[in-house]
Amino acid sequence: MQTETHFALAPATTLPRIWIGLWQLSSNAWGSAPAQKVRDAMADYVAKGYVAFADHYGPAEDLFGQFIKHLPEGGRPFGATKWSVFEPMRVTFEAVQAAVEKSCMRMQTDRIDLLQFFWKDYQDRSYVDALQYLLQLRSSGRIRNLGLCNFDTRRTDEVCTVFGPGCIVSNQVAFSIIDIRPLHGMDDICQRHNIKVLAYGTLCGGLLTDRWLGQPEPELYSGGLNPSQRKYLDVILKAWGTWELFQTLLRALRDIADRHQNVSIANVAVRWVLEHPFVGAVIIGARLGLSDHAEENNRVFSFALSDWDKAEIEAVLRQSNSAKMIMTIGDCGAEYRDH
Repeated sequence: MQTETHFALAPATTLPRIWIGLWQLSSNAWGSAPAQKVRDAMADYVAKGYVAFADHYGPAEDLFGQFIKHLPEGGRPFGATKWSVFEPMRVTFEAVQAAVEKSCMRMQTDRIDLLQFFWKDYQDRSYVDALQYLLQLRSSGRIRNLGLCNFDTRRTDEVCTVFGPGCIVSNQVAFSIIDIRPLHGMDDICQRHNIKVLAYGTLCGGLLTDRWLGQPEPELYSGGLNPSQRKYLDVILKAWGTWELFQTLLRALRDIADRHQNVSIANVAVRWVLEHPFVGAVIIGARLGLSDHAEENNRVFSFALSDWDKAEIEAVLRQSNSAKMIMTIGDCGAEYRDH
């Protein structure tokens, strides 16, 4: 059952619809905080109801493991990680098991709550064998739930068809007001196979926020941008539209936020994604120990977008190239693969 604030990832797994993303731990480019301060920030988020954390970059798994080590079994947050295969490999059960055991060790757990699988080279269909072995590890109790990461529509459909209902629970892909590629087939596949999208990039690295309203176009490689902002600014300027049109979108989102009172541009952007029924949750990156947007994020559930709101957003999107990004960039995850 899906409610305003929670959704069912699997029959026995109900989770919040906002997850905390840990990719900003991968580099000092986002800023850095001492490990203890990061763990304290995790505790603060859990106390405020944010009990799902995602990603494996940098020391994320280690810090999550250190955080949960002293927590009682029933009070531990949900931890999602990834196994990403970028280079050719010989897929054996032992190799797959070793990857899972490494994450279990780093996260200090006997069972991974959600393992999300990424495979770069679709020409090498060994990803089917890898998934078969991952499902064996799920059966043996090392993995609680198995999901995909940045799989396109065709392969998501293939995998769910091959392995059957209940084997795959999710696919983590980019989805935002800017990047609407999941609306070109992934939405239908998710509903057909009863899986959920876990959406990242929802705030375009923080560009879809009040901070950027009325600001001049930034230099792509200026010191004022973090890696995520550079990535999404590149998408906005080269694939979506212009900075001027982006400012038009931000003004529209600000007008919508004003109509609902005490909400932000970020709230509206997240709400727009969450109101799509195939989306289970959004993963919002957090600079743990450096900033805290927990209270602001909670306001996402204080309002609903009206037909007028949605029409105002759509009017701006019609002026953009958003509908063409499925062809110019490719399907979900294509940006991480060789064309």
